Amino acid sequence: MTATLPPYTALEPARAEVDALAGATLLEFGTAWCGYCQATAPVLADVMATHSEVRHMRIEDGKGRALGRSYRVKLWPTLIFLKEGIEVARLVRPTDPQIIHEALVSLSS
Repeated sequence: MTATLPPYTALEPARAEVDALAGATLLEFGTAWCGYCQATAPVLADVMATHSEVRHMRIEDGKGRALGRSYRVKLWPTLIFLKEGIEVARLVRPTDPQIIHEALVSLSS
């Protein structure tokens, strides 16, 4: 059975809140109606199921959305991997579970 992800949230935190996050965090920017996001979701869900130590925030993105603009998100889904609030990796429209896994592992090194 494939793991599932929570829905995207329209309530985005302020950039200062994200920058202050302790530990490992994955910010995922996208929308529920995006075909690329829908294609990535099952792959990402399966990989995240083995990385429960990583905080996963699914942020609904779009025109005028401050958090996505602060990270210069252009395409969905964009995955931003943060360690202590600092970006250490970024993937755009990933489909390979191994690449996602490697980016998650980089958060613990």
